Amino acid sequence: MGLSRLAALHGVATSFSPSADVTVSVPDGTVTAVLAALGVDAATPEEVARSLAAAESTAASRLLPPTVVAWSGEPLPAALAALQSGTVLTVDPEPADTGTAPPLRMRVLPAPAAVGEAPVTPAWWTEPPPGVHRLTVRTPDRHHATATLVVAPARVPQPPGRTHGFLVQLYSLLSARSWGMGDLADLADLASWAGRTQGSGFVQVNPLHAAVPGRPTDPSPYRPSSRRFPDPVHLHIESIPEYGHVDEPGRAALDDLRQEAAALREAVLNKGALIDRDAVWELKKQALEIVHEVPLTPGRRAAYCDFLAEQGQALEDHALWCALAEVHGPQWRSWPDGLQDPRSARSARARAELLGRVDFHCRLAWLTDTQLATAQSAARESGMAVGVVHDLAVGVHPDGADTWAQQDAFAHGMSVGAPPDAFNAHGQDWGLPPWRPDALAASGYAPYRSLLRGLLAHAGALRIDHVMGLFRLWWVPEGRPPTEGTYVSHDAEAMLAVLVLEACRAGAVVIGEDLGTVEPGVREALARRGVLGTSVLWFERDWEGTGRPLGPERWRADCVATATTHDLPSTAARLTGEHVTLRHRLGLLAGELEQEAAADAADTAEWMACLARLRLLPEGEGDEEAAVRAVHRFLLSTPARMTGVWLPDTVGDRRPQNLPGTWDQYPNWRLPVADAEGHPVTLEEITASPRLHRLMAVMAEGSESRTAPPGARPS
Repeated sequence: MGLSRLAALHGVATSFSPSADVTVSVPDGTVTAVLAALGVDAATPEEVARSLAAAESTAASRLLPPTVVAWSGEPLPAALAALQSGTVLTVDPEPADTGTAPPLRMRVLPAPAAVGEAPVTPAWWTEPPPGVHRLTVRTPDRHHATATLVVAPARVPQPPGRTHGFLVQLYSLLSARSWGMGDLADLADLASWAGRTQGSGFVQVNPLHAAVPGRPTDPSPYRPSSRRFPDPVHLHIESIPEYGHVDEPGRAALDDLRQEAAALREAVLNKGALIDRDAVWELKKQALEIVHEVPLTPGRRAAYCDFLAEQGQALEDHALWCALAEVHGPQWRSWPDGLQDPRSARSARARAELLGRVDFHCRLAWLTDTQLATAQSAARESGMAVGVVHDLAVGVHPDGADTWAQQDAFAHGMSVGAPPDAFNAHGQDWGLPPWRPDALAASGYAPYRSLLRGLLAHAGALRIDHVMGLFRLWWVPEGRPPTEGTYVSHDAEAMLAVLVLEACRAGAVVIGEDLGTVEPGVREALARRGVLGTSVLWFERDWEGTGRPLGPERWRADCVATATTHDLPSTAARLTGEHVTLRHRLGLLAGELEQEAAADAADTAEWMACLARLRLLPEGEGDEEAAVRAVHRFLLSTPARMTGVWLPDTVGDRRPQNLPGTWDQYPNWRLPVADAEGHPVTLEEITASPRLHRLMAVMAEGSESRTAPPGARPS
C-alpha cells in the first residue's frame, strides 16, 4: 500500500487497463525505477515509508501547486477557491508589449452560501489578462507561497468554415531545383499553387525539427535532436539573400556544389536511389559556409540581432551543442569531462573557443526561420484559410541537443512507448526520453512554452503527434521490455492551458493525433478546448455496435478527416491489398498470407459496398483510381472541419513512407513521391498530373456542396 500511495502522489500508475474489462498490475520494480527517475527513493520498504511521509507532509503544508491554471471566463480554479478568508493574492502580470502592467492585489472574502451545485466565481476575484504570471499568496497567519499562474482563453482558434488541403512529407517532395530532397522553397511553391489553383486551405508537413548529425543520420523526423529549432537541411540555398553576393572563387565552388546536388536529384528521380539526407546536408553545409562569409547588410544584421535576442539562451545552447558535436561527435554523454554540463566553466570556455561555429549555427537557425516565415506567407497570400500545418513530434533523441541543454527537465533512464494492446502484444519502445512532469510544473512549463512558441511562430496550425501524451505517457525503464512499463501522468489542465494560450497568441488551429488507445475523457477534454482530432477512414467503424463502417453523418465534426497517414499504406495500396503482400515479403504478418489477405479483402469490400450504397462510386467497382476518388467523396460527406489529401494519393503512389516495425528492412523516411508504377515524380509533374486534377475536381465539388457546421466561427 505504501508504494502504491507514493506512486499515486507522483502520478505513477501501479496498474492499467488495456481494455474495459481487464486490469493489469505494474511490476513493483518498474514503479520503483520510475520513481527513482523522478528523484524519489523507493528502493526499500524503509525508503518508501520515508519518501511517503515527506511527500504527504509537503502536500499537506503546500498552499499552492507549482503551477495554477485559470481559464478566462470560467470559475475560479480549486486551488484558489480553497484559500482561507483574508488571504491576500498578488498577481504580477508578465511584461506586455507596452510595458509592465501593475500588480493585481485581491483579498479572499468569506465564501457566500452555496447556490445549487454550480461553481461560482467569487466577487473578490479580478481575472488577470491571458498570459503566464507570477502569483503570490499570503495568509492571515503570515504563511506565504508563490506559483506560476497560467491564464488561458477558453478555446484555441478554429478553422474558418470547412476546408481541404494536402498532407506531405517535405523531404519526399523534390522539385526540378531541389538538392536531392524537398526544401522550404518547394513547400512555399506547393502552398502557393494549392491555394491559388485548387482552393486548398492548408498544407500539412512532417516535423521539421533539427536532426542528430552523423553518418548515418536517423532519418525519422519523429526522433529529432531538438524540437525547439528547425533543421537547416530544409533550406533552399539559392533563396538566401547573401547567396547572390558571393565572390568569384566562392561562386565557382557553389556552382560545383550545385552540380553535385543535381546529380543527387537525378539519382533519386531517375536511377532508383533513395533520398540521402546525409549527402544532401554535406553539400548544403559546404554551400552555407561559403555564403556565411558574405557580410550581412545593416538591415539584415539588425534582423539577425533581433532574432538572437528573441531566442536567447535556448538558441545559444543549441548552437553550442551543434558546434561541440562537430568536434566530439553527437553523443554528448561521452564528451570530455565538463562538457556534459552546458553551464560548466569548461562549456563556457568552449563557447568562446568555438565562437565562429556557434555563430554559424545561430545564423542557420535564423535563415531557416526566415524561410519558414516565407512559406507561411506564401500560403496565406495564396488564399489559404489556415496555411502551413507544422507537426510536433512526441519526443527527442536521447543524445540530442535538447537533452543536453535541458537535462533537469528529462527523466533519464526512461523511454516513451506504448503498452501492449490488441495490435501489438509486445508493446512499443520509441527510444525517446520523457519530460519530468514535476520539473515542468516547477518551471512554470517554461521548456514547453518555449517549444510551442517557436513552432507556432510561422504556423497556421500545429499537429501534435500522440496528443494523449499531454495527459499521460507510457514510460519504459531502461533494460526492461515495453510490457514492463507504466503510465506517468502530467497535469493535463496545465499542459492544455499553455497550449491554448500559445495557440491563441499565434492565431493557430491545433490538431491532436488521437489514434489508437485513448484514455476515457481525453477526447472530450481536447474537444472542450477546441483541439481538433484525427479521423482516418479505415478506423472509423461502429466499434460499440455492428462493427461496420461508420456512416458519414456519425463522424465527429471537430477533426481532420483523412484516408491515410504517413504510418499507413497509401489509399491505392490499401484498396489493392498491396500493403499485405509488402508486409508478407518483409515477414511482418502475424498470420498466414492467405488468411491475412482474405481478411483485408473483406474489410475493403465492406467499405466499397458502403461507398456504392451511398452512391459515391458512380464509375462502378474495379477501377482503383475511381475508388480513391470515392473514398474522398466519402470524407467530404462527413461533417469534418478539415479534410486532408495524402499528396502521394493524388498520383497513385503505392509505397508507405514509413512501415512501423521495420528498421533496415524497409527504406523508411527516404522515398520520394512516386506514381502508380513506382516512378518518382517531381513537384512540377505532380501539379500537372491528370490523375491529381481528377481527384481535386472531386474535392472542389465536395467543398462547394458543403456548408459550415453549426457553431463554426472564424479564428
